[in-house]
Amino acid sequence: MNPPNARRLDPTEWLPAERLGQLDIDARVRPWLIGKGLITLRMKEVCGDRFGSRLIGQWTGLLSDAHRASLRVADSAGLFRNVELYCAEQVWVFAETVIPDSTLCAYPWLAELGEASLSEFLSELSGVERGSYEFARIPAHDPLAARALREAEIAPAGLWARRARVQYRGVPLLSHEVFLPSMGRV
Repeated sequence: MNPPNARRLDPTEWLPAERLGQLDIDARVRPWLIGKGLITLRMKEVCGDRFGSRLIGQWTGLLSDAHRASLRVADSAGLFRNVELYCAEQVWVFAETVIPDSTLCAYPWLAELGEASLSEFLSELSGVERGSYEFARIPAHDPLAARALREAEIAPAGLWARRARVQYRGVPLLSHEVFLPSMGRV
């Protein structure tokens, strides 16, 4: 039971692209946040051989109500996969993919990608459909932001992020990309 004066965390409000024009977004982050194409491929183009990705963690966990609503599934659990995308050893993007159990049952190889970028891997397959991006300024206390900032010496008040529901041959997964303060800096 929570104490009566305990502050309840507000859920992060994810907004459609049409609403971004109303928001104040850092000029350095804006083109990356709203740009077309896969972030991995765009970073490779800018960073060249200084681009890299690394798997930070992969675990099974419970899906929140927000996950289930975004994925449009009734699953109670799924696989969470965290990858950092970096340029010249500076992490620019923290990516988290949520793969519900029903999707893993259909395609168990999704749990065996290792260091590979899931979005880049899926871009080479047929039968992949990406929904429209949604955008949010997630506060530092949000669990997704906290994972992205786990090694930060000084954490900003919040981070810009985007997410999209992706379907592979009829089954969903949820892709989050969190843009770190070092975005665009080499």
